[in-house]
Amino acid sequence: MVRGPKKALKRINAPKSWMLDKLGGIFATKPSQGPHKYRESLPLTVVLKHRLKYALTGREVTMIVNDKEGNIAVDGKIRRDPRFPAGLMDVISIKKTGELYRVLYDVKGRFILRNIGAEEAKHKLCKITKKAVGPNKIPYIVTHDGRTLRFPNPEINVYDTVKLDIATGQVVDTVQFETGNLCMITSGNNVGRVGVIVHRDRHIGGFDIVHVRDARGHSFATRIGNVFMIGKGKNPWISLPKEKGISLTPLEEKQTRLEGRRKTRKN
Repeated sequence: MVRGPKKALKRINAPKSWMLDKLGGIFATKPSQGPHKYRESLPLTVVLKHRLKYALTGREVTMIVNDKEGNIAVDGKIRRDPRFPAGLMDVISIKKTGELYRVLYDVKGRFILRNIGAEEAKHKLCKITKKAVGPNKIPYIVTHDGRTLRFPNPEINVYDTVKLDIATGQVVDTVQFETGNLCMITSGNNVGRVGVIVHRDRHIGGFDIVHVRDARGHSFATRIGNVFMIGKGKNPWISLPKEKGISLTPLEEKQTRLEGRRKTRKN
């Protein structure tokens, strides 16, 4: 007989983007089935225990999530599963503390929780991964977080990004996959970097290659499937991490740390 999916996850095999230390135990929390892929998501246990430090054990995480007041919500919906997978662009809200976070990548490919305001938390960005016509000739599009939107604007195509109102689920605005618009890389060697699309190389029967230039003028190339549009022109629709999606060399990182220490000492 064929063995079913494994229910356990060894910590050493957990995605590197979770930043779990290998000496912290044998096992890690395996995400439940949800809107994001297993290696492209962050379970709520890791969020509350390792990122926000609100719990010391898995049992405490379960108590927080299962509270009758519904403490934890992802994209406006209360989640009581401690293994629920939160992925890129998801908005995590904590009721008792009033904190709001957006799940993003840093320039080293690690998941981070970006603190955002109440107005920004009303919307999220969704990348279009599929466009088709269903039964009864009803057109629909599918987003990167598993949403199916029927009767979309005919101008919306695959690789475009829609700005979604979380409360109503309606599309508020759209950014086209075009040269000159701002994007974030969500996979590959350049994950987490932010820049403006310069050129798109089309390869029939293969992967299209997109050339991107960041704010410091450095150019790099990646597959088209790794590109996530986040704004029109050079104006982002979301709050970016503190690095602003700019990748530094090890020497530049060292100089930045030294300058920060000097400023701290002067103050």
